[in-house]
Amino acid sequence: MNVFELQAVLGWCIIINFGLLLYWFLFLRFAHDWVYRLHSRWFRIDETRFDEIHYRLFAYYKLSVFLLVVIPYLALKIVF
Repeated sequence: MNVFELQAVLGWCIIINFGLLLYWFLFLRFAHDWVYRLHSRWFRIDETRFDEIHYRLFAYYKLSVFLLVVIPYLALKIVF
């Protein structure tokens, strides 16, 4: 795999990961009550804790995407 193919792969990874983030955000935004009811059947958590868990996981996911995909993509774009 050459550098330009790697740039293309990382570019598609960025698009797919941010698509997943957008889907997750929109799903929680517009179907929050349904998702909470579904998860509260499996785990005994209150709504505040549920929101905290999702907010924290959302932040971790965004951070990992930036560190593992966006920054290497930008570095390759700068160098080549």
